[in-house]
Amino acid sequence: MIEPYVLGLQEVDETKVAVVGGKGAHLGRLSRIEGIRVPGGFCVTTEAFRRIMAEGPSIDDRLDQLSRLDPDDREAIRTLSAQIRRTIEGIAIPGDVAAAIARALDQVGEQAAYAVRSSATAEDMPTASFAGQHDTYLNVVGPTAILQHVSRCWASLFTERAVTYRQRNGIDHRTVHMAVVVQQMVFPHAAGILFTADPATGNRKVATVDAGFGLGEALVSGLVNPDVFKVRDGEVVAKAIAAKQRAVQALPAGGTQEVAVDSQRQEQPALTDAQVVRLVQLGRRIEAHFGRPQDIEWCLVDDGFQIVQSRPITTLFPIPETGDQENHVYVSVGHGQMMTDPMKPLGLSVWPLTAMVPMHEAGGRLFVDVTRRLASPASRAGLLDVMGRGDPLIRDALETVLDREDFVPSFPDTGPGGPPAGGASAPIETDPAIVTELIERSQASIAALERDIRTKTGPALFDFLLEAFEEHKRVLGDPLNLQAIMAGMEATWWLNDKLLEWLGEKNAADTLTLSAPGNVTSEMGLALLDVADVIRPHAEVVAFLQVVEEEGFLDELAKLAGGTEARDAIETYLDRYGMRCVGEIDITRPRWRERPTTLVPVILDNVRNFEPGAAQRRFEQGRQKARKKEQDVLSRLRALPDGEHKADETKRMIDRVRTFIGYREYPKYAIVCRYFVYKQALLEEAERLVQANVLPEKEDIFYLTFQELHDVVRSNQVDDQLIQQRKDAFRAYHALTPPRVLTSDGEAVTGAYRREDVPAGALIGLPVSAGTIEGRARVILDMAEAELEAGDILVTTSTDPSWSPLFVGIAGLVTEVGGLMTHGAVIAREYGLPAVVGVEHASRLIRDGQRIRVHGTEGYVEILS
Repeated sequence: MIEPYVLGLQEVDETKVAVVGGKGAHLGRLSRIEGIRVPGGFCVTTEAFRRIMAEGPSIDDRLDQLSRLDPDDREAIRTLSAQIRRTIEGIAIPGDVAAAIARALDQVGEQAAYAVRSSATAEDMPTASFAGQHDTYLNVVGPTAILQHVSRCWASLFTERAVTYRQRNGIDHRTVHMAVVVQQMVFPHAAGILFTADPATGNRKVATVDAGFGLGEALVSGLVNPDVFKVRDGEVVAKAIAAKQRAVQALPAGGTQEVAVDSQRQEQPALTDAQVVRLVQLGRRIEAHFGRPQDIEWCLVDDGFQIVQSRPITTLFPIPETGDQENHVYVSVGHGQMMTDPMKPLGLSVWPLTAMVPMHEAGGRLFVDVTRRLASPASRAGLLDVMGRGDPLIRDALETVLDREDFVPSFPDTGPGGPPAGGASAPIETDPAIVTELIERSQASIAALERDIRTKTGPALFDFLLEAFEEHKRVLGDPLNLQAIMAGMEATWWLNDKLLEWLGEKNAADTLTLSAPGNVTSEMGLALLDVADVIRPHAEVVAFLQVVEEEGFLDELAKLAGGTEARDAIETYLDRYGMRCVGEIDITRPRWRERPTTLVPVILDNVRNFEPGAAQRRFEQGRQKARKKEQDVLSRLRALPDGEHKADETKRMIDRVRTFIGYREYPKYAIVCRYFVYKQALLEEAERLVQANVLPEKEDIFYLTFQELHDVVRSNQVDDQLIQQRKDAFRAYHALTPPRVLTSDGEAVTGAYRREDVPAGALIGLPVSAGTIEGRARVILDMAEAELEAGDILVTTSTDPSWSPLFVGIAGLVTEVGGLMTHGAVIAREYGLPAVVGVEHASRLIRDGQRIRVHGTEGYVEILS
């Protein structure tokens, strides 16, 4: 049956999104909520839009052209979308469609004034609101004008902003259709927007009301600053009354005009506190009905509120589900692991199965609940100390929450606070044999895993993996492992604290740890310099690598002069480090072994920027610099009162830090080695599911949790719709910025650097590797697109160990995320690179190519040009 061209608002709800679009469906459902008044009206359905599109055969060709355009090619998008709009507006509305609209107008009242509003099928969705992307026309009077504005709404599906929005969100233009809502116009005393959660902080218990005089267009268009009210628990807790000099009002003959507000009214509130509270109560009713926070457009008419739109707020970070009503405080796992991108469901479920503490998922990210640790004074101090040393912004955010004395409950110290925040830190001997033994244990465990997993398939594989995850945690939780990690970190802290106190020297450990032995991550960067040495003499190989795009390029290399040696060098590197990749805590991410082209730009940079033997020279220079620093520090200490004792203690700590700090990187390497073994086994299982026609492609398993995949393997059945929903959600999660600290109220607490010792205009961060360097900023968000010259400063969001091959070719480092002991900071110190991490929005505030100065000792960045 062909859908009718017109449906009344009372006839539609969410099941009719394909027919009346997101806005129409929402309004239909809104109009049926008890106590909510919605202006009467009807929807012109997408069937009418399809009729119009069919009348313009040239539109199809232009849509093909449009889909091929780069979202950043604004000029081409502007030209092509304008042509499509003109074509649509030039098509006469078919007689039967016009007659259906006329009949609907007769029923509502032909002489009334109307708002004519676009309602696209991909609009007001939980993951993409499309707010402000399509057109709305107010105070349209008369059937002829209404038909004309319906055409304009159809055409607004192809405004430049709507086209760009769809392309950036991966939405096919052909899959979106346009309905039009025609609603009776209301002439309000005041209008505005109600957010049932605070859009700035995400707090679900605080509602925000923006209000102005006249029609809401004055607020939406930015013509006036609104009055802003914040409401919590049924009372106004904050308000800011603006001077509202202009308003938008309806004209009797149709259309709207901007008018001046009488000077005596300008600073009067548009709503009384009582009206604000009443409005928020209506908002809470709407929120409860839709089951998620809402962005609501409202009008005040004769002391009664009418709701003209409600859509989900898509920018809020989700809250972990706990099933209780208690207060919770969560700390981001991603900020500690240098991986703040969303993870796919398989990754989200496997990491907690192999981690040492329980984790919660929200917005495609993982969080640890620290409420219990904060509630007990003893464990609180330890937690804040470790968090503060790692990332001062997390510590400040936690202290911000603690300052609200009613949020975190208080337990006595005997309560279940868990182990102290630093893990095991009982002293161990400064003995390199401890590190050797730990590495041998780890390698033996991985070898056993590789041997035993080969014979496991089907449900037996999953039983085996659950046991392997327990072994994984046993190796990781080995007290000696934790003691060795803490020994290196605590020696670093001791040296920095004591040498600042005794010699007035900041971050002295940065130089003392240069080229520390046994750091698998810094060795990984230097080893790629050795690969470049093998390739550099062979011009044919270098030329070939410059145009490589296919992953099978290693097989092609052998056909070239010098290609066999080049291939063997890369293969040897991949055998040792091929399990690494950006975002490696997510098991679903493609590893270097799976996608070796990722390394090609870095190899070529090394060929271009370095001389043969650079790896050995770099390491030796660092070692000599550290030795010279040690001699300098010890001789200066001996000249102090009680100098011999201070020097002996310091020498003991320098030996300790150089013995253990390199091992800091090994446990993560071992984890990632194990992850690659797990992944290969799971992908072989996925291949069997593809062969059995259970799955269309292997990578679909990444959108199932470990348990769901286990169930699919057992039953040979999969829910295709679930996988598609997960893919859509994963795409949407990319638009969300994960907070360092999140509360169960939904508040994202960012933290701040409480510092006044930096120049005006400088970007503040955490000093993690001493020195000052000036150079060209290279803002790189994807390692595979790196093109670096000697002296460049790398600016990026975060760096996990996989970025370290880039570190050998740069002069300094700036990241948005990181702490004193995160991998990027450790490797920056190993290589002697001045580095500042935790610089909020660095990749946006610093433009690629700008000249900057990095103050790695003081912890700030200056933009020079």
